[in-house]
Amino acid sequence: MKSPYNYIIKPKGERYNNSVSIGDKSLITNTDIFDHKHVNREAIVLATPKAFDTDIKEGDVVIVHHNVFRRWNDARGKERNSKSFFKEDKYFVSEDQIFAYKQAARWSRLKNSYWKPMQGFCFVKPIKSTDKFSQDVEKPLVGIVKYSDGSHNVGDLVGFTPNSEYEFVIDSERLYRVYSKFITIKYEYQGNEEEYNPSWA
Repeated sequence: MKSPYNYIIKPKGERYNNSVSIGDKSLITNTDIFDHKHVNREAIVLATPKAFDTDIKEGDVVIVHHNVFRRWNDARGKERNSKSFFKEDKYFVSEDQIFAYKQAARWSRLKNSYWKPMQGFCFVKPIKSTDKFSQDVEKPLVGIVKYSDGSHNVGDLVGFTPNSEYEFVIDSERLYRVYSKFITIKYEYQGNEEEYNPSWA
């Protein structure tokens, strides 16, 4: 089965990432279905659109918008699925709801298959703040390009505009999804830059 314009996907794992393993026990970290921070954003592609060609293939893993799998309560308090829900564990997503993909099916023989952002997006790794007089643990609006759509080089130290970043945790790394056009400057390394990845990521 294929959709004319949408991808058909299913969650990679559960719909929510709200539990952690401690020894042989599982601890639930959040019970609020509306909190987007605990929604799973990784999905497996079951079918690609009929209407256009795409580099994303069936079996690939994609990073999707946080509202795809999120449930919500209507005015009567009834729990409902997102508008992306199709049936069982299947969902429709348009291409603008996908931010990156990993060609898992075609790169399965490689140990380090990589994420490729969709055109228009980069993923930036925050760095630790070196300001002794600031309480911020990371340097604001500055980071290292981790995954690029080709508009910037991976490893570049860059600056981006305020409110252009959106937090994701990908492969246990905390990253910012940033529109490529909002990355406005490339800095020279000073030698004291250190990536910031909190223990909860």
